[in-house]
Amino acid sequence: MIRKLSAALFAFGLLGAAPAPDWRPLDPENLLVIDTTKGRIIVEMAPDMAPQSVARVKLLAREGVYDGLQFHRVIEGFVNQTGNPNNKDGGVSRHPDLPLEATFKLKMAEYRAVAAPSDATLGFVGSVPIATVSGREALRATDGTIRAWGAYCPGVAGMGRQAAQNTGNSEIFFMRGSSRRLDRDYAVWGKIVVGGDINGLIAVGEPPAKPDLMLKVRVAADIPAAERPRLSILRDDSPAFRSLARRARVAKGADFSICDLEVPVRVEP
Repeated sequence: MIRKLSAALFAFGLLGAAPAPDWRPLDPENLLVIDTTKGRIIVEMAPDMAPQSVARVKLLAREGVYDGLQFHRVIEGFVNQTGNPNNKDGGVSRHPDLPLEATFKLKMAEYRAVAAPSDATLGFVGSVPIATVSGREALRATDGTIRAWGAYCPGVAGMGRQAAQNTGNSEIFFMRGSSRRLDRDYAVWGKIVVGGDINGLIAVGEPPAKPDLMLKVRVAADIPAAERPRLSILRDDSPAFRSLARRARVAKGADFSICDLEVPVRVEP
């Protein structure tokens, strides 16, 4: 069993990772640029985790639906909620509701976990923190995939919905703090990679006395090349990232959470 478990950890990237270039460029087709009344926020979208949710966010951005909408429900230490055309809970777009995408199938060959407690593994899809079934459960996989879900850490972008699960539509929210009770209950579609400080400045209230706005929301690929933000992310299979992850695990010890680690992103000239 020890030999089998070591093989699983190697598959998850905890042992014997091969050297790789440290940084990779982020795809502008999967970057959402949100200019707010407090400043710019850029979100890396995760279509491998929630393809229909990402497609809907892109569609609404390209239709201009998000432009000018309020952050209508903002709770300190919890969420910044926006995206409803009526600036209230319950508002929807003209498009049909979406199915819940709270879990997804993760290809083990492309996954490098940063920790493997007995009941899960913890890692990232791009910049987005995730958790999966345990390493022992992964050994039983026959199709090369395991069940995974987004972890609701600070800066994570979620798809809002009504009480019924299959009612995601246009509402989106951004985490101001950690709330892991949302895991496997709301679809994670991305993570803030630039402007986390701006996210924390959005006016608080339900609704706020003077709500902040999403002034302009665009997919980066639609912005003229000369104006488009160019970002790179530290690869999770690079020696630099693995060193960063080890330091975070040592610092937190048994209290380590995937929310204690963030994948660095840099702005390219």
